[in-house]
Amino acid sequence: MKPLHPRAFEARDLARRRFVQGLIAGGVLAGLPPWMSSARAEQGVATATGTAPELRGTQFDLTVSALPVDMTGRPRIATVVNGSLPAPTLRMREGDTVTLRVTNRLSEMTAIHWHGVILPYEMDGVPGVSFHGIQPGETFVYRFKVRQSGTYWYHAHTLHEQTGLYGAIIIDPAEGGHAGADRDYVVQLSDWTDEEPLALLMKLKKQSDYYNFAQPTAGDFLRDVSAAGLAAALDKRRMWNQMRMNPTDLADVSGYTYTYLMNGTAPAGNWTGVFRPGERVRLRFINAGTATFFDVRVPGLALTVIQTDGQNVEPVTVDEFRIGPGETYDVFVTPEDSAYTIFAQAMDRSGFARGTLAPRSGMAADVPALEEPQWLTMNDMMGAMHDAAVSPESGMGGMSGMDHSAHDGSGMGGARVPVRHASSEFGPEVDARVDMPRTNLDDPGTGLRDNGRRVLTYADLHTVGGPMDSRGAAREIELHLTGNMERYIWSIDGLPFERSSPIHFRHGERLRVILHNDTMMTHPMHLHGMWSELEAENGAFQVRKHTINVQPAQRVSFLVTADAPGHWAWHCHLLYHMAVGMFRQVVVA
Repeated sequence: MKPLHPRAFEARDLARRRFVQGLIAGGVLAGLPPWMSSARAEQGVATATGTAPELRGTQFDLTVSALPVDMTGRPRIATVVNGSLPAPTLRMREGDTVTLRVTNRLSEMTAIHWHGVILPYEMDGVPGVSFHGIQPGETFVYRFKVRQSGTYWYHAHTLHEQTGLYGAIIIDPAEGGHAGADRDYVVQLSDWTDEEPLALLMKLKKQSDYYNFAQPTAGDFLRDVSAAGLAAALDKRRMWNQMRMNPTDLADVSGYTYTYLMNGTAPAGNWTGVFRPGERVRLRFINAGTATFFDVRVPGLALTVIQTDGQNVEPVTVDEFRIGPGETYDVFVTPEDSAYTIFAQAMDRSGFARGTLAPRSGMAADVPALEEPQWLTMNDMMGAMHDAAVSPESGMGGMSGMDHSAHDGSGMGGARVPVRHASSEFGPEVDARVDMPRTNLDDPGTGLRDNGRRVLTYADLHTVGGPMDSRGAAREIELHLTGNMERYIWSIDGLPFERSSPIHFRHGERLRVILHNDTMMTHPMHLHGMWSELEAENGAFQVRKHTINVQPAQRVSFLVTADAPGHWAWHCHLLYHMAVGMFRQVVVA
C-alpha cells in the first residue's frame, strides 16, 4: 500500500485558507504593507482586477509591468498589462491590419504570444523560436493583418503567464453582427498562486505529487476490500506501486496553492455579468490557466455551444463542458429573472472558479459543492493492460497476468490500433508506453463520465463549412507524448526540447499528424501558426482547432495544411510541461 503523502498533515490548512479567501473580495488591493504601498504610489497607478478594460481599433499600446495584487490575503506582485489583471480585452475586426506596441517595464525579458491568431511567424511572440523576446525597457512592435474572426486570447510565452500576463482577443467578422446575442461577456478562467512560478516548478521536480492531497488512504483500501475482496484490492495497489504512479494524479498543481479566478476575481469576489430576463447572452470562455482543466456548467441553464477556438461549429446544447488550457468555447444562454452561478471546478476537484449571471448587481445563486474526484483507471493509463509496454526500469514486466477486474474502463470505447515507438522512447526518462491506444472522441474524460449531465465531447463538435482544404494527406507524422511522472520529466518521443530536432513540414503540403498519449495525464497540444483539423475515428473531418486535448492512452489524428512558412512552436499548454520539455519546433519551408 502506498504510504500517506508526507505533507498530508497540512491538508487541514486548506479549509483555513479557503475561509481567509472568503474574507477577501477577490483580487482587491487591500491592507498592503508600507513597502508595497510605496511601490504602488511610485508606479502612479492602481492594479485593476476583474474589470479588464476593452481596447478597440487598429492601434494598441500595451505596457507590461509588475504591480501588487491581493488574491488571498497576502499581497504579491503580479505581471500586468496597462495596470490590469487580466490584461485589457483587445477588440479587432477581420480584414484590418493591426499594430500592437508592447513595452516591457519589467526587470527581465518577456514576450506576448497571440494565441490562435494566424500571422507571420516573426509576429508570433515565442522567445528563442520566432524572436529574441522583449528586453527590459524595450518596445516591440507587432503588426499583422487579421485574417479570421472569433474568440482568442494572448499571453506571455514565459513564466509571466502564471503571474497574470494574459488577456482576451475578440475579432469581429468583416461583415459585422454578433450572431444574435443581446449581451456579450468574456469569461476568462485562470489559476493564481502566491508562490514564485520557478519555485513551484522546482518543488514538482523534487516531488511530482507535492501538491496532491487526494492520495489513496487506508480507508480507500478497506473500501476496495469490501467491494472487490482482499486479493483484488492488493492487486490494485500492487499495480500502481509497481508503476510508481498514482490513480489520483489528475493535476500537477492543486488548490493547495492555487486560487482559481474568473476574470481575475477569486470565488468570494463573485464576478457578475448583468442581463435583462429573456435576453440571449453570449459567454466567451477562455481557459488561461497554466496547469488547470476546468469543468464548466451553469446550473439551471442549458449551454448552446456555437464556437470553439474561434471557429464556428454546428450548435450543440449541453449541460457541461471541459475546457483545457489554451482552449476557448463560446456558448449561448437564455436566463430568466433569476441569478445563476457560473461554476468551473478544477478537474482534480481541489477548488473552483465562480461568478454570477444576474438581472441586477449584488445578486448571487447557490454555489454547487465540489464533487468527489474520480480515480484514474488502468484503462485511463494504458488502454487494455495486456497491450501495455513499460520500460524495464519500472520493474513491471508485461503485467499480462494481473487481475483487471477493478478497472471498469467506462467511456474507453473505440477501435485500437497498433503504433510505432521511436527508439528514443526506451529509457529511464519514459516510464510507460501504450501499444494499442484507443481512438474514440466521445469520452468526456475522468470525472465527467456518467455524471447524469449532458457533457460535451469532441465527437459532438462539427465545424461549420467543413475542412479548409479538400486534399487528403500526402504523408503522416507520428509522435508520442511521453514522460516520467515520478521524475517530473515531460517530452515528445522521449526527447525533451533541448535534445530534439525540429520537425519539418514542406510548404504547401497537406499532412496528417498522429499523436499518441503514453502518459496518464491529458495534454492540451497547441500548434502555432496553422490550424489542426481533427479527424473522427472513421477518418472524416470533425472540428478545426488550435489546441487539442489528448487524453491518457488515446490516439488522435488531425490534418494540417502547411501554409505558413517560418519557425513555429508546438507544445503542451500545461505551462510546466512545456517548461521541462514537452515542446518541439516546427519548420515550414
